[in-house]
Amino acid sequence: MSEQSVIEVKDPHKTIVLITYGLFFIGLFIGGLPTLIGVIIAYMKRKETEGTVYHGYLNYLIKTFWIGFLGILLGIILSIVGIGMLVIMATGLLYLIRLVYSFLKVLDKKPVNPASWLI
Repeated sequence: MSEQSVIEVKDPHKTIVLITYGLFFIGLFIGGLPTLIGVIIAYMKRKETEGTVYHGYLNYLIKTFWIGFLGILLGIILSIVGIGMLVIMATGLLYLIRLVYSFLKVLDKKPVNPASWLI
């Protein structure tokens, strides 16, 4: 009886994207430094992934970072008039939804729309 082995080819672009997602998720729980490292990696590796589906994921993550950063900043400014916490919570929810949605797309090997502002 012979055993067939499955040879799985590791894609370095996918590995980078998954590491970047991991840093973004860790940043949700322990603060912004892992997320900042993740967005730096995304900017650095974006050029290498041109022409692949992973280019869209990195662009999507970069946009997610900026949506989160600007939303938090706006929330801090709007805390003066009392609606800042609401803006921060909405930004956090959108940030989490974007991360989970796009991470599931990576796992399913389906592209995301990097131009999207919502999902």
